[in-house]
Amino acid sequence: MTDISTAAASTAAMTAPATTAAPASSAAADRAVLRRAGDRGWLIDCRALRPAQLATAIRERRWARELREVVPAARTVLVVAEDGAGMDRLAARLRALLDEGAGGPGRAGSAAAPRTVVIPVRYDGPDLAAVAERAGVSPEEVARLHTEAEHTVAFFGFAPGFAYLDGLPEPLRLPRLTSPRARVPAGVVAIAGNQSVVYPGGTPGGWHQIGTTTTRLWDVTAEPPNRLSVGDRVVFRAVGS
Repeated sequence: MTDISTAAASTAAMTAPATTAAPASSAAADRAVLRRAGDRGWLIDCRALRPAQLATAIRERRWARELREVVPAARTVLVVAEDGAGMDRLAARLRALLDEGAGGPGRAGSAAAPRTVVIPVRYDGPDLAAVAERAGVSPEEVARLHTEAEHTVAFFGFAPGFAYLDGLPEPLRLPRLTSPRARVPAGVVAIAGNQSVVYPGGTPGGWHQIGTTTTRLWDVTAEPPNRLSVGDRVVFRAVGS
């Protein structure tokens, strides 16, 4: 079984033919809906569940060896089997997992403690002052709020190595820029909505740039190239210029 951390995985989840499969109980229906996605996939529409935690719980099952991909996104988890012959059996397993409450609040979905990755940041971004003004705080307070928050890798998408980190504190939650920048270099730390990102480089970007880091989170020459994994905790640490 392999993980996919590119936009192609999320696109597959959105474009695959889907039909609704009723969950095992009404309680499970409140938490998630299971939909058929192509001839070998099930798409879990996470209503009250956390996709990253649910994906981790699925990967930990013994039957996960029969899966090709488990791909969390913002509100869904795409589960793709190696063989399309046992799709009803896979659906039953997924329904049972949903009935257990995997991926719900207070359930980490993993027996092992998540990794913690520390990222040093210079809070010197071109949008820092504007973010501070809109939040009604000082630039120093923006840095403090950002570094004291608990950030978690929720999913990957948009570009290889582009990790969406949940956990941005409420005062810093702003909509994306109305006019995105055409190209954002690697190492830019930016925020939007309830998330933070560290740009891998070479992509457009409409997030508010509040800082920079020299830490490389995506390196095609490394093995694996991605330093982060879904479920990892990220700690931003302020450093001098």
